[in-house]
Amino acid sequence: MARADDRRDLARVEAELSTRWPEDRLDPTLDRIRALVDLLGAPQTAYPVIHVAGTNGKTSTARMIDTLLHGFGLRTGRFTSPHLSSVTERISVDSEPISPRRFVEVYHDVAPYLSMVDGMVDAEQPIRLSYFEVLTAMGFVAFADAPVDVAVVEVGLGGSWDTTNVADGKVAVVTPIGLDHTDRLGDTLAAIAGEKAGIIKPGALAVLAGQEPEAAEVLLRRAGQVGATVVRQGPEFGVTGRRVAVGGQMLDIQGLGGAYPEIFLPLYGAHQAQNAVCALAAVESFFGAGEDTGPISLEVVRQAFAEVSSPGRLEPVRSAPTVLVDAAHNPAGMVASVHALRESFAFGHLVGVVAMLRDKDVRSMLHILEPVLDEIVVTQNSSPRCMAADDLAVLAVDAFGADRVTVETRIDDAVESAVRLAEESSSRGDVVLGGAGVLVTGSVVTAGEARLLLTGAQG
Repeated sequence: MARADDRRDLARVEAELSTRWPEDRLDPTLDRIRALVDLLGAPQTAYPVIHVAGTNGKTSTARMIDTLLHGFGLRTGRFTSPHLSSVTERISVDSEPISPRRFVEVYHDVAPYLSMVDGMVDAEQPIRLSYFEVLTAMGFVAFADAPVDVAVVEVGLGGSWDTTNVADGKVAVVTPIGLDHTDRLGDTLAAIAGEKAGIIKPGALAVLAGQEPEAAEVLLRRAGQVGATVVRQGPEFGVTGRRVAVGGQMLDIQGLGGAYPEIFLPLYGAHQAQNAVCALAAVESFFGAGEDTGPISLEVVRQAFAEVSSPGRLEPVRSAPTVLVDAAHNPAGMVASVHALRESFAFGHLVGVVAMLRDKDVRSMLHILEPVLDEIVVTQNSSPRCMAADDLAVLAVDAFGADRVTVETRIDDAVESAVRLAEESSSRGDVVLGGAGVLVTGSVVTAGEARLLLTGAQG
């Protein structure tokens, strides 16, 4: 538990960071971050990097890679974004978020160099280092200071121009690519894949999840241009068997080095199984495993996967009624979550709590949710990009009908209202099988705020 003065210091650092250019803005240059890491002594070169890009599944895949590597006795660093509850979650060492005190210490280590870079790249139109650029540099410094044996680094947005791309990944992982952030990355799969492909560096090992043909073509072309070795889900590795199990699923995996049967994964849905095989292929690639070497330790792989967690990804946070929080925030992610929900849970009555960002495809996500929700409580989260509850309600009425829609402007009131509706459905006898439940979804911010409200736990 963080001490009160540590929490106050963290709040002051967060306030300073919040004055910088927000991370949802994209400026296609690496000049500022390169200038900063050069001043810091290029900490991102002090350890090998596994770089993870893609549209959906990046964070879960990064967490799995981290857990597997840690299971093999390596000291790991993990940089992910965005965070659910606390900014400290973004920088982890040995699979645990750094403490508030350590976060503040790292910021103070970096701070003297920030003013040296602010405005130096373009003197005519000075642009200060962004929030995400500073956090990225802090992650690199924390990992070098630890020191870690390997860092797992998740791309923030895109790939080529993402701040994390000053690191050269020994292994580059690209999870499934879909249409998201189309205003900044392009409005076709090929264009978005072109941005993601930028993390594949000369001589790297590229681990590619199953992709649509137009995205796969772009990724393979990039790998050929830079001389990267490619392994693909399907031809070289994949899930050969999958069964729903209590608390998750049981997998049989064909890896690069051989078969890995009876792997318990305490996460729900086919999409998490796909993330798992990509994570395992990335770790095999890192260790140099393949047909000639055979599989890495089955015992370690089994134990590590059994310990995997991915907070805010169809995560049960309360019982009676069951409350799930899920960070799905685009149509492809929502489809995956809905499929997993249908497969692994049998609710007789399900109430949704939904808050979404206005720059997302809100209408499509609501229509994806409609078949699995009996009622929906629309609300708003604390993000400045959040769609107002009343505006979301208009779209929800179009998808669900007015009699199934409730509006609450505060997320705590929305959760309370949804729990009440679920309990009332049980008391009326409306639920014959499966019980009643609540699903909180629509945004990482929504999932994080509900999770903190219901459990007090950080991600």
